[in-house]
Amino acid sequence: MSEPTAAMLSIEDVRKEYGSKVVLEDVDLQVSEGEICTLVGPSGCGKSTLLRLILGQEFPTRGTLRIDGSTAGFPDPSRGIVFQRYGLYPHLSVIDNVTLGRTLTQGVLERRRRRAENREAGMAMLERVRLGAHADKYPHELSGGMQQRVAIAQSLMMKPRILLMDEPFGALDPDTREEMQLFLLELWEEEQMTIFFVTHDLEEALFVGTRILVLSQYYSDDRGDGVQRGSRIVADHHLAPIASATHVKNDPEFRRLIDSLREDGFDPAYQQHVREFNLKHSDSFQTLDGDVASGAPD
Repeated sequence: MSEPTAAMLSIEDVRKEYGSKVVLEDVDLQVSEGEICTLVGPSGCGKSTLLRLILGQEFPTRGTLRIDGSTAGFPDPSRGIVFQRYGLYPHLSVIDNVTLGRTLTQGVLERRRRRAENREAGMAMLERVRLGAHADKYPHELSGGMQQRVAIAQSLMMKPRILLMDEPFGALDPDTREEMQLFLLELWEEEQMTIFFVTHDLEEALFVGTRILVLSQYYSDDRGDGVQRGSRIVADHHLAPIASATHVKNDPEFRRLIDSLREDGFDPAYQQHVREFNLKHSDSFQTLDGDVASGAPD
């Protein structure tokens, strides 16, 4: 594999343990600015753990994680987060939820002095997500899809370098979910944001992403039986951005790629050797210790 080059997000040899349990093992990844990286994998593979490491909520047991060349520390405004369950404050209006991050960075006097300016900025953001008419409503008065757009607007107000999304549309009905997928792609086309998107839905991952990553604990190496293995990135593909083309979900090639990814990472009976991982993206790289891949794969 090629060596990593300069990237907005760089993850090298990252391992994460909880006590005696190894969740992630030698994860290597570099992400360029403007990509939508979708991350999929079987239950328990560590998708949300990797997201928390990028966010800074947790730290790796070993390895390095850098943003723009600097070690990623505790959460800061450079990393926005959107969760599955909106994360809105029910006692605040929509406009107050959207401007909350901005106002929390201001002292009491400054907040009063800049009240009109803060509202104007919040309204501009709400107009961008097509919710300007709902600024003075409260979250419970909005549909699930509208609440999620407010949550996205709340994150974008802080102008993050990376927008992290953890199953953001998982609680929505199928029609609203597809509407939100299209909305996200429209927003990405306008802003060319860098997005790291975790989902359990392969169809959603392929439709939304410009790059898809499969994280899995189902693989083999040269260490033999009885070794506890953490998850690695077992597949990494470039995807052509296809905003608004929902019919592609029925394309035979689209379905074939879903089947291939499901086999690569979701089938416990099909375990690729570490030297055979399907790392097709031009930025893919992998570092292997000698005992993990000491010779040719079985």
